[in-house]
Amino acid sequence: MCNLYSITKNQDAIRRLFRIDHDATGNLPPLPAVFPDGLAPIVRTADGGRQLTMMRWGMPGRPQFGGAPVTNIRNTRSPHWRRWLKPENRCLVPATSFSEYNQTANPKTLAQPDGTPHPMAGKRDVVWFALAAIDHCSPSQGSGRLGPAPGGRSPTPSTATTCSTAS
Repeated sequence: MCNLYSITKNQDAIRRLFRIDHDATGNLPPLPAVFPDGLAPIVRTADGGRQLTMMRWGMPGRPQFGGAPVTNIRNTRSPHWRRWLKPENRCLVPATSFSEYNQTANPKTLAQPDGTPHPMAGKRDVVWFALAAIDHCSPSQGSGRLGPAPGGRSPTPSTATTCSTAS
């Protein structure tokens, strides 16, 4: 998954799409910008049913690199990631759109109308992608751990690894 995504569908739509048995999120507002280490809703299996709960976005980072949350794992064979990629740590991450950096950076000569350097000069713009033109949120299969939510709740096994987004 990416480093920035949004979930803007209402809570009831998420409950219906994922057939939630227990909602532990409280009053869930639209989240137009979910960044790494921010709280986000996820769907997991708990107490024999599907639960909607809040967890931190990102996998636990490697200690030698400061332990900051990681959201893009390229080497799934690494011993550090192996334990987090097991089925008991999986969940579904509802999302309506995600962003990635543009392939090409802005020209270093990019300037504001008054001639001063533009803050995005030499940097890549963020491009947003809608997941689908549907009337409900689209599931993104999260493989891994989102970290405990407030209160120290830990992830539990999730059997909700497939779902349909057909209207």
